[in-house]
Amino acid sequence: MKKITAWRLAASPPLLLLVALGAAHAERVGEVDTAFKLIGPDHKVVVEAYDDPKVKGVACYVSRAVTGGVSGALGLAEDKAEASIACRQVGQIQISEPLPRQEEVFSQRQSVLFKRLRVVRMVDVPRHTLVYLTYSEKLVDGSPENAVTAVPVDRALPLPVR
Repeated sequence: MKKITAWRLAASPPLLLLVALGAAHAERVGEVDTAFKLIGPDHKVVVEAYDDPKVKGVACYVSRAVTGGVSGALGLAEDKAEASIACRQVGQIQISEPLPRQEEVFSQRQSVLFKRLRVVRMVDVPRHTLVYLTYSEKLVDGSPENAVTAVPVDRALPLPVR
């Protein structure tokens, strides 16, 4: 599998610095074409895997639409706001430092300017569970489209929260 950064090449220099420091990497799991485009790539739905950077043993799978055509090939298209998420325990869960009750763990650009797909981790302390929410944010008008998933943490493992 080819490892790709969650940021596109048109990202601003501060975002590229975050990528260089190891922030938010996605691994493309697969893709399917949803609409044929005569010129440029087809419209697609892609599935990418993200490892939670602060919780070893948890991976999230996000499926999202990617706009093709000429504008998509040039990185100028705005991808749709719909996304789906499923996070799972993929190994022994290890938490090395206290987690904030709510924290953005992944972010990915969906248009040249102002639109981002975000994944936020929330800690549900009473249920000893990590909750992951994905949604699309736009500078002027965000989308209510969202998806949520949860990963229960064994009660024998401390769930440190700050």
